[in-house]
Amino acid sequence: MGDYSYLTLEQRRKIEKMYAAGMRVVDIASSLKRSPAAIYEELKRGNTGKLDRYSRPQYRAEIAQATAQKNFRRRGNRRSVSCE
Repeated sequence: MGDYSYLTLEQRRKIEKMYAAGMRVVDIASSLKRSPAAIYEELKRGNTGKLDRYSRPQYRAEIAQATAQKNFRRRGNRRSVSCE
């Protein structure tokens, strides 16, 4: 898990813009150097509950960012747990 980095709000806004323009998930993933699976998970995280003009679930970067931050807070600091 050493090479993984979380998406930033700016990256989420790029996803929102590209997805709203009708780009395919594989093309979005390629442009951001992420896996298509990561983009699909991100689209679920930022789902507004509505459909866009392409009849796909609508995505909002701010919703995804808030959800990610909520999940981080709920998860807590795992590094403080000792395995010894």
